[in-house]
Amino acid sequence: MIQKMVTHFVKYLRLYLKIFHYNLKIIFANKFIFFLLAAVLFYLVITTVNLLDAESTFSEGGVYMLMLFPGLLIIFYPSTFGLQNDVDSRTIEVLFGIPDYRYKIWLVRLLIIFIVVYMFMVFLGILSTLALIPIPIFEFSLQLMAPIFFLGSLGFMLSTVVRNGSGTAAIMAIIGLIFWIFSGILGENEWNMFLNPYNVPDDLNDVMWQEMLFYNRLYLAIGTTLAILAGIYKLQNREKFI
Repeated sequence: MIQKMVTHFVKYLRLYLKIFHYNLKIIFANKFIFFLLAAVLFYLVITTVNLLDAESTFSEGGVYMLMLFPGLLIIFYPSTFGLQNDVDSRTIEVLFGIPDYRYKIWLVRLLIIFIVVYMFMVFLGILSTLALIPIPIFEFSLQLMAPIFFLGSLGFMLSTVVRNGSGTAAIMAIIGLIFWIFSGILGENEWNMFLNPYNVPDDLNDVMWQEMLFYNRLYLAIGTTLAILAGIYKLQNREKFI
């Protein structure tokens, strides 16, 4: 009985690993390597410049912002070009041929994207601890996932509306720039998407700061959920994708 259960477990594990590998190839195909290299290069250049500057000092808030941009670069391609890759590889026809299957596939793919990006942020966190200052790596990576998840989900939603990778990328670049401009205007505010949890203002006590940070992360989580649901809903329009 136990041997039979183990056999079934191994069988299903292999099946899920194959599914994971197959979707991984589709999601991170084509131009993803260029975004990965750009993210790593950006991080290494900025880190090297600061290490060579004898007067440069790094705080946890500075490391947070240093790691944020590479994370956004990494999630940019799979979230905006994922649907386009399905169309180009003709897998979109298979997905729409099975009722409700496309929803499950894309939810799994989004989960895979988020896992891969989180692992990349952990990697950058390890590098930051070794090269710059000690940081709580896993906590840092989770905090960074809030704005990264939100923009990634927004990119996925827009890709179901625009239905073109390049067009979605252009719109996301504009939206990202607008968010960045408003982050300077909003400053330390719960509505600031780029609120830095490790840059505590001097004029706020710890209780008020934690409350502000809580609502900021809550709003981003709600926005992420709504974007994913809207994207999944738009995938009902089969005739617009095939």
